[in-house]
Amino acid sequence: MKRKQSGFTLIEIAIVLVIIGLLLGGVLKGQELINSAKVKNLATDFKNVPLFIYGYQDKYKALPGDDSSAAAHLGASAVAGTGGTLGNGVIQGEWADTGTVEAHVFWQHVRLANLAAGPVDTAGDIRPDNASGGKIGLTNAAESPITGMTGSYIVCSNSIPGKFAKQLDITLDNQDTASGSLRVVAAGTTTPAAAIATASIVDDTPYLVCMGF
Repeated sequence: MKRKQSGFTLIEIAIVLVIIGLLLGGVLKGQELINSAKVKNLATDFKNVPLFIYGYQDKYKALPGDDSSAAAHLGASAVAGTGGTLGNGVIQGEWADTGTVEAHVFWQHVRLANLAAGPVDTAGDIRPDNASGGKIGLTNAAESPITGMTGSYIVCSNSIPGKFAKQLDITLDNQDTASGSLRVVAAGTTTPAAAIATASIVDDTPYLVCMGF
């Protein structure tokens, strides 16, 4: 007596493969949407800082962080920036500085002016977080961690994966991470370093991205 063979037919296998393909496609599309949202958020961070500065200048005719009349403008809790010359039109200090340095006090001033949300106690690090878990900071061209940067002020954002850094340059600048207004160096760079060319950036490696305005 012959036994009836059991197993999957070609049609059943084909259906399973189609379903697997659809699931994989959905996962990949979902990841692509998540990545696009992160790049959009990172780009927004860079765009928002100039708005904070222009808004503050419009209200108080001074630069946040560099405001010599901050207490009169914002109240007694406003801290006078240190590490530079108040009222000289330059937000001084390195992008990663904390305490009462002008570049850090900047964040307190724009928040007390109701231009941005976040903590105002300068005893801690009140720099905002970016979408990649790094910090956002502000400096000037003379104290930029990337050589050759130009602009009245430089916005820096740390711990950004290489694939996002390259996409940011496509979105905001000239598609070359070693030139233009947006440039990239290794994450954690403290002393001025030359920007890294796009071809040398590794997708999953974190970087420091700075943009001049």
